[in-house]
Amino acid sequence: MNYDTIMTLAASLGLGLLVGLQREFSGHPIAGMRTFTLITLFGTILGFTAQQTGFYWVAVAGLLGITVIMVMGNFLKFRIGNVDVGQTTEIAGLLMFAVGFYLVEGSLAVGVIAGAVTAVLLQLKGTFGEFVKRLAPKDIKAIMQLVAITLIILPILPDEEFGPYHVLNPREIWLMVALIVGLGLIGYFLYKWLGKNAGTLSNGILGGLISSTATTVTYSNRSKEAEGLGRAAALIVLLASTVAIVRVLVEVAIVSPQYLGRIAPPILVVLAAMAVLCIGLFLLNRRQEKEMKEMPEPDNPAQMKTALIFGALYALILLGVAVAKDYFGQGGLLVVSIISGFTDVDAITLSLANTLNRGDIEVHNAWKYILIATFSNLLFKGGMVASMGSPKMKRLILPAFGVIIFFGLLVIWWWPS
Repeated sequence: MNYDTIMTLAASLGLGLLVGLQREFSGHPIAGMRTFTLITLFGTILGFTAQQTGFYWVAVAGLLGITVIMVMGNFLKFRIGNVDVGQTTEIAGLLMFAVGFYLVEGSLAVGVIAGAVTAVLLQLKGTFGEFVKRLAPKDIKAIMQLVAITLIILPILPDEEFGPYHVLNPREIWLMVALIVGLGLIGYFLYKWLGKNAGTLSNGILGGLISSTATTVTYSNRSKEAEGLGRAAALIVLLASTVAIVRVLVEVAIVSPQYLGRIAPPILVVLAAMAVLCIGLFLLNRRQEKEMKEMPEPDNPAQMKTALIFGALYALILLGVAVAKDYFGQGGLLVVSIISGFTDVDAITLSLANTLNRGDIEVHNAWKYILIATFSNLLFKGGMVASMGSPKMKRLILPAFGVIIFFGLLVIWWWPS
């Protein structure tokens, strides 16, 4: 018996015990630790048999045998009046037989992952149930719209360059749309999971994941509702803007991972300064934490209209970057970054990252323009606070934004190229 055989048997035994432990703990009458362990080992032994004899039909025979046993078990439950309409344990038993067989013929890592995921899914029954109860029809619609964006529209788009400067690739553009919609949907469902009363810190984090601009508008207006809310609103807006920087780094990591090591350090320095300001505001705001907890219901980020608008904006910025570079050199990208930053930091970040991948911009300029777009967006949000926020919120957030922009410009000026 060689080492690989021992490892396969050990993995089969461990996975059977793991899934069986979960079912035993849940009190299911058909199968527990011993039954699931035997089912998984049975699949593995048949896998070795098929491998050595070439008779792979034994897998079908074994699967039919397990199915018959499960049917008989359910029949006996019905006879004694123990009726359980769920079939989760039965399906899990068939799956673990298949996992046991696959461990012999396929990748050991894939088989282990499949078995572990099975155990986790069985354990999360209550969590999934609570989550589904919180979903509304519009949430299901959001999921289906994301499926349409990523799995229906994306594959049929042509993967070639069109238009002036040959920078408009429909599939690449829509892939960026899918990325942004996916990130927004993660924040949206985190909101659904945490609930409206998530606390000031959670509101700021979720606001940054969903839309820091929308968060700024919402809490600028809300800061006028009651005396003392200005400080909490300022913290939420500043925290949302900080999370938006993290979001930018995630986008760069996904689109241009080979350049992340050179782009991230100066952006992380600015992020650290913003984090320090957030901590300072949090310490000032601790006494008022209970006064402002509810986060407003965010819009569905997977709406097709939103996706189309972002796609058009992204394509426009791609074209603007190409035109600016052609007519004014890389210095012309400064104007594009400032203008686009007022509307959307995601679009210019992704545009610069893809331009960097094509070799049309230097990496030391790419991170500078990303930061400039970020500061432009801060100016835009600062203007919204100045026009809509309470006096206390203005006194806190406007100087904070000013410090961030001033510090960031120093980083751009002094950071070595």
